[in-house]
Amino acid sequence: MENNSFKYELIHQDRHSKARLGKLNVFGRIVDTPVFMPVGTRATVKFLAPEDLYKMNASIILCNTYHLWLRPGPETLEEAGGIHRFMNYDGPVLTDSGGFQVFSLADNRKISEEGVSFKSHLDGTKMFMTPEDSIHVQEAIGSDIAISFDECIPYPSEYDYCKDSVDRTLRWAKRGKEAHTRKNQALFGVVQGSVYPDLRKYCAEELVKMDFDGYSIGGTSVGEDKQTHYKMLDDTLPYLPEDKPRYEMGIGAINDILEAVERGVDMFDCVLPTRIARHGTLMTSRGRISIRKNIYKNDFTPLDPDCDCECCRNYTKAYLNHLFRNDEGLGSRLMSIHNLRFLIRLMEEIRQSIAEDRFLEFKEEILNKYDFDERGF
Repeated sequence: MENNSFKYELIHQDRHSKARLGKLNVFGRIVDTPVFMPVGTRATVKFLAPEDLYKMNASIILCNTYHLWLRPGPETLEEAGGIHRFMNYDGPVLTDSGGFQVFSLADNRKISEEGVSFKSHLDGTKMFMTPEDSIHVQEAIGSDIAISFDECIPYPSEYDYCKDSVDRTLRWAKRGKEAHTRKNQALFGVVQGSVYPDLRKYCAEELVKMDFDGYSIGGTSVGEDKQTHYKMLDDTLPYLPEDKPRYEMGIGAINDILEAVERGVDMFDCVLPTRIARHGTLMTSRGRISIRKNIYKNDFTPLDPDCDCECCRNYTKAYLNHLFRNDEGLGSRLMSIHNLRFLIRLMEEIRQSIAEDRFLEFKEEILNKYDFDERGF
């Protein structure tokens, strides 16, 4: 692969599934896929420094366009020299389009052909975002991968509404692509279509005609049940090219990741591991742990003896229980490090299993090991 290009290389596909082992060249930085991306919403992964991300082998992170647009603003980020210099992070950065936050956080939202008018969730300021605005903000942020502005379709939605929304998302995608000028920034299109197979197929095929650098699968994990979620993937992935990366947005539950990898998804992100860590819930090789419980008050064993993270190598459950009960920031930091490293290590093991053509066996082993709740962790 060229050193300063953006390109996906398919290394190997598992013999017994559609799971893919690949390499993503992000303008000279190599990302092995499938990959999980920690979320740094406001130019920081909560409680963590860039050095923590390097140590846990996080190869790419996500930052949020909507939040960075509001604060500190694209002008500040441009003056700083871009997101990498601003946050002193040397790895690849993907920015989402801001669309999900506009549709989930903003008040008094009104959709028109031109864009979306809404009020800021911070102070009620009237705002307006167009597909071109989303691209221009992401270019100012200076991310390595930008995402096309789309409408995140609520679930459930009637067919006629979804058809109109998909058509508008495609027109917005075309406008955003025409507005995109940065040569050192890749641009992904977003497939929508809710639960309707023909709309998913139509949206994917039309986006592929526009020849984006990669493709995001949108509108999943928005309230639908697991089987409906997985069917959305089945209705989308066959229409995406094999030589481009496939990214399912907002996915961090273990079973969801495994199901998506089996179907051929390459990239994932989610706030879940750090959010549940701050509430004392940990993912471990022995299953889920709630560190707040009294049984851990005098438990001087590591959180997870199979984990190589800073938290598990240096601290005990008793100490984490103490930090959590006293609302100490160190507890949130250590537990966030653990949950992220757990998922990153899971992805490393997934990649190894694909290389050895035993992904399905690995998936079954993990699913049998965990007592999943309805959220999948």
